[in-house]
Amino acid sequence: MRDVDIGQQAQVDTRNGIVKGIVSGISGAAEEGTVTVDVELQGDLPRGARPDLTVDGTITLERLPADTIKMGRPAFGQEGGTITLFKLLARAPAPPVGEAIATKVRIGRQSVNEVEILEGLQPGDQVILSDMTQFDDVDRIRVVN
Repeated sequence: MRDVDIGQQAQVDTRNGIVKGIVSGISGAAEEGTVTVDVELQGDLPRGARPDLTVDGTITLERLPADTIKMGRPAFGQEGGTITLFKLLARAPAPPVGEAIATKVRIGRQSVNEVEILEGLQPGDQVILSDMTQFDDVDRIRVVN
């Protein structure tokens, strides 16, 4: 929890609605790999909200500039590392068969769902995010819709 600080914005999904909040406390010790974060909710609570309700929460750690290139989080890769992804080659109106080439991509900051692209891809490039390690020795693959 090194990136979470008091005062950061959060969103809590009660399954009946999403409520904005602010991180108001962080427990000092992990218990079975879990750290408790207190969020002070702002605004009206959705119907059915009650104490000790199990919820999902998202904490905004940082906002990236609008021109940051990012993509969905791949199956593997560490912040600041270089990974190989298969980039789909541009093709005419969606034929049933296409190709993808192995492309070295340097990734930056990561969230639960996305990674920042530092090198290797341009906006609009499409890549395969699934685990493709079985093709580590291959430079080009055929993709069938």
